[in-house]
Amino acid sequence: MSSPLRGVIVSHAAVAQALVPVTNDGCDRDALFAALAAAVGDVPAVLFIDLPGGSCLTGAATYARNRSDLAVVTGVNLAMLLDFVFHRDLSPAEAAQRAATAGSKAIRIPAS
Repeated sequence: MSSPLRGVIVSHAAVAQALVPVTNDGCDRDALFAALAAAVGDVPAVLFIDLPGGSCLTGAATYARNRSDLAVVTGVNLAMLLDFVFHRDLSPAEAAQRAATAGSKAIRIPAS
């Protein structure tokens, strides 16, 4: 059997430097919270979640609930990440809103 296809993100420096990946693989809630705490630390942050439902969103939203310096955005795509990279001087809530708007505008079906 061949190896499964691997996805690799290759990015310009600013994108790679701004992002810290966290996986929920093999995590219960406490382990996910610990991984988020290690990744975020005590600085303001935006948590970009892959899908708008499921355990990653539930865990991240619960983790961020009592921290006004964290914002959560779901449905992550490259357009929103690029917008975030160039607007990291905003508050987490403002950066999250900009990123969500940029991500939504980038979703299209091109004309044939």
